[in-house]
Amino acid sequence: MLRLIIFIVVVILVDFYAFQAIKTLTKNQWLYGVYFLIAFGVYSYMFFVFYNYDRSIGPNRASLIALGLFLLTVIPKLVLFFVMFSEDVIRFFVGFYNYITDNFFSGNSKKYIPGRMQFISKIALGIAAIPFASLLYGMYKGKYNFKVLKYTLHFEDFPEAFNGFKITQISDIHSGSFDNREKIEYAVDLINKQDTDVILFTGDIVNTKAEEMDPWIDTFKRIKMPKYGKYSVLGNHDYGEYVTWRSKAEKEANFKAIKNIHDKIDFKLLLNESTYLEKDGQRIAILGVENWGKSFKKAGDLNKTIAAISSDDFKILLSHDPSHWEHEIKSHKEHFHLTLSGHTHGLQFGIEIPGLFKWSPVQYVYKQWAGIYKESGQYLNVNRGFGFHAYPGRVGIWPEITVIELRKGQQNA
Repeated sequence: MLRLIIFIVVVILVDFYAFQAIKTLTKNQWLYGVYFLIAFGVYSYMFFVFYNYDRSIGPNRASLIALGLFLLTVIPKLVLFFVMFSEDVIRFFVGFYNYITDNFFSGNSKKYIPGRMQFISKIALGIAAIPFASLLYGMYKGKYNFKVLKYTLHFEDFPEAFNGFKITQISDIHSGSFDNREKIEYAVDLINKQDTDVILFTGDIVNTKAEEMDPWIDTFKRIKMPKYGKYSVLGNHDYGEYVTWRSKAEKEANFKAIKNIHDKIDFKLLLNESTYLEKDGQRIAILGVENWGKSFKKAGDLNKTIAAISSDDFKILLSHDPSHWEHEIKSHKEHFHLTLSGHTHGLQFGIEIPGLFKWSPVQYVYKQWAGIYKESGQYLNVNRGFGFHAYPGRVGIWPEITVIELRKGQQNA
């Protein structure tokens, strides 16, 4: 209850300061009414949705819309808050200075604290328009702005027979969030156009329940079977741990159904196990570990996963959460040449200038959060995710299909 009260107080404070920017620029009472009507409508809708939120059902379309509208209105207001509050701090010190000089030096009386400046409010509204437009674009276009990112990695001990071997990686489908079949079919066609040797999926096929995937089975079954197959692992959302189940049996039935989804779309689900891809007497080990996250479910058993392989094998490991690489994989006695992860989504919000700059708030939580990383001769790729969750959009961090070509030769710098 205390947290709710604090949340309400903060929202009211932010709204009060945001309104000051509008109040400084106009005296139009109709605009004031529209401002408060929109705010009241958004907050009321959000309260209604989350007050009636059913943990036995989990996230749904209404909760996605509610969170999207909340972010769309509150984040621009936070910008206004910081600008207008900063102006108030300056006004306070100017007023204090005026008070001291008037009462102790000049003896004159005048208005101590200056009024708000219109150009400050204009600047604040101009800056606030940027996240508003970005979030709006992210909800309507950005969440389906699929990008194919391509990398070439060299390994001195890569099997010669597989030189030029190409992997397509997808991750974090989150089928329960989809709302546009045409866009998803386009993305599946984009996967097929890559014409790679193997397709690897690194977890979170649903938000919570297996039934979320039912309308999309035929769509994802259209992903062509490449020469060396399609393999997958589970993510933290695939264990059904974010809803309240009526019974343990119901939860277990859902988990079984989620595992069966992979077979329905022709993916071989690896549960702490391994398999080999073979060509001309040489081989690559594909390893699939269950979810292991520093702050999430630890079902992964790396030692069990590698039990049937040799230390000399070239290893590609599928592990949903990149914190697994940071905390266990890269320091393991075995050498894992390439680990493929997802999970972070790049928070679905950030700024990227390819090859120059990459930032997202998620980097303050995950050391490895998007793209290729290398340490001790071992590589990690963190896929930015295929789908979306919670916020129904993407800003700056676009949905990703990764294509990685593996070649024999001197390792990349």
